[in-house]
Amino acid sequence: MKNYLLPVYLVTAFLIIYVTAIQANLNTAIILFMFSVSPLPIIWMVYKVLTADVKVESTFEEKWYEDQ
Repeated sequence: MKNYLLPVYLVTAFLIIYVTAIQANLNTAIILFMFSVSPLPIIWMVYKVLTADVKVESTFEEKWYEDQ
């Protein structure tokens, strides 16, 4: 697995757990704690993705509609 995909998977799992906790009507303290720490994993994920060493071989003009 590429090292920048792990934060994406973990933060997505965190989001799914958070939404499930709200829908399951779990303890409010747990939901508020998850809400209060949620900016930290998101900042971590954005930092890891933006600083990932990904070599792009093509230019925007060559592949302007292809998402890789």
